[in-house]
Amino acid sequence: MRIGSIINGEERIEDQREMMLVRNPYNGETVAEMALSDRKDMQEAIGNSLEIFETTMKKMPAHERGKILLKAARILEEKAEEFAEVIVAEAGKPIKYSRGEIQRSIQILHFSSELSKHMTGEVLPMDAALRGENRMGFVKRIPVGVVGAITPFNFPLNLSLHKIAPAIAAGNTVIYKPAEKTPLSAYMLVKLFQEAGLPDGVLNLVLGKGETAGDALVKHEDVPKITFTGSLAVGKIIRNGAGLKKVTMELGSNSPNLVFEDADLDQAVDSLITGAFAYSGQVCVSTQRIYVQETIYDTFLKKYIEAANKLKIGDPREEETDIGPMIDEDAAKRAKDWIEEARQQGATIETGGDLSGTILSPAIITNVNKDMKVVRDEAFAPLVSVIPFKQEEEAVENANDSIFGLQAGLFTKDIDRAFRVADALESGGIWINESATYRQDNYPYGGVKQSGIGREGVKYAIEEMTEMKFIGLKFQG
Repeated sequence: MRIGSIINGEERIEDQREMMLVRNPYNGETVAEMALSDRKDMQEAIGNSLEIFETTMKKMPAHERGKILLKAARILEEKAEEFAEVIVAEAGKPIKYSRGEIQRSIQILHFSSELSKHMTGEVLPMDAALRGENRMGFVKRIPVGVVGAITPFNFPLNLSLHKIAPAIAAGNTVIYKPAEKTPLSAYMLVKLFQEAGLPDGVLNLVLGKGETAGDALVKHEDVPKITFTGSLAVGKIIRNGAGLKKVTMELGSNSPNLVFEDADLDQAVDSLITGAFAYSGQVCVSTQRIYVQETIYDTFLKKYIEAANKLKIGDPREEETDIGPMIDEDAAKRAKDWIEEARQQGATIETGGDLSGTILSPAIITNVNKDMKVVRDEAFAPLVSVIPFKQEEEAVENANDSIFGLQAGLFTKDIDRAFRVADALESGGIWINESATYRQDNYPYGGVKQSGIGREGVKYAIEEMTEMKFIGLKFQG
């Protein structure tokens, strides 16, 4: 199947274009052939998006935007299995997790449809200030215009819709630049919106490499808003290139989880197995550091290793598969190298860490120190370090000793400790008695420190994709 960029409703798949093969990470089969865009395509897409914003989206009432988003949700429900199978094929995500992603994506469309009709402002008491008598003030939210959405491979539908659906709900147009590894689900999503009645040019798909299409998008003066999910290294490049644009960035983490001696161990183990190893750890908030109180450390570790060894590794198309491939051999080899480096530095690999092509078996690592890559950096792989601690203050200090701060988790039955520790942890989100990897689509999601800027979650994304406008009135007479 050959796919290309879609600009103003027209697909760009001319024969003279540079082509890129999209391959299945599990078996290497060709999933699609992608015609790459260039800077000229991006310039055309931006010009078209700006024109459609001025001529169409500014005039489209909220109820119509909501209706389109609702219809898109219904179509996605009808095509749920088709989308899930595509995510399995291009991303290697096990089918059960791919289906879960589709259900969350449908939910995002529903949230966005509802909230498109509730973009409220406020009336200000102008007479609260000196000289404010006989005046009235209004604050309203208006769309920013053209939104540039740059998305990753790991949740190709869900994370794309976290950007696209709120942008449309707010009345913006969107330039959509998906990851090169997962363009087919992006292509299908744009086609779905066309079927739902979204006017041409409201959502322009540009399939290309980051150094060409992405760079042109970030730096263009007619794109006032960039929303990006990806690595810290790329995030820094985007931030430097974006200048004074509004920017939302989610840049990853090495999520800490604290297990106290009074925790429900079985519940903590179950939650943290999923947290560390779902989709081979290729999740921005994947559980990477587990700090366990000394009094229960040995018991927890034994249960945790047993649970990890029960995970089924294999073909992501099979219903029972828990662990499939990583996105490519380079990613798998990098993670394997980190594990071996930790071993050479004195760490113990309790289980896993075996590499076969793109599949890396779930690795549990102990006897680590804070300077090892497996602890310090974002692994984005099926590996986790289990580390003992004595006192609460020590656990909090170690958890906070990181350049990242996206989400964290803690397990305890002590309500005072739960909220005390939650307040002390330096993170954009905290889960109590749930792993840091858990995410819903209706709360503010984003990080502190170098984990990012701004927040997603439909309501909060809409706020990030609008500007506040003040209108004042002085009464006459």
